[in-house]
Amino acid sequence: QAQLTEAGGGSVQPGGSLRLSCVASFAGSNFMAWFRQAPGKDREAVAAISTDDYTTHYSESAKGRFTISLDNAKNTVYLQMNGLKQEDTAMYYCAADLPYGSDWSEPGYFAYWGQGTQVTVSS
Repeated sequence: QAQLTEAGGGSVQPGGSLRLSCVASFAGSNFMAWFRQAPGKDREAVAAISTDDYTTHYSESAKGRFTISLDNAKNTVYLQMNGLKQEDTAMYYCAADLPYGSDWSEPGYFAYWGQGTQVTVSS
């Protein structure tokens, strides 16, 4: 059974950093991404990476602060988050497998999802 397992969430103060990881139990996914969802809000895209050519995509809120990276040999995607703000507080989800040509920022297109890891930014 295909599984995505996230780790690395926690509580940090504003301005702090966290590194999230997501391990896939399967190989061959073409795209892996991070989404987040705060209470009462829709799930929103954070970043995505192509496993074919390592092309990256970022939401406006993530640009300049977050970095997505990939270790294909380990089927693992990372999200390095720096300069965290209170508004980054959310459950962060890993997603995999995007039909070619689909919009990476639309959660409905992704085939597989992890259970999420909580990120809380608070002073």
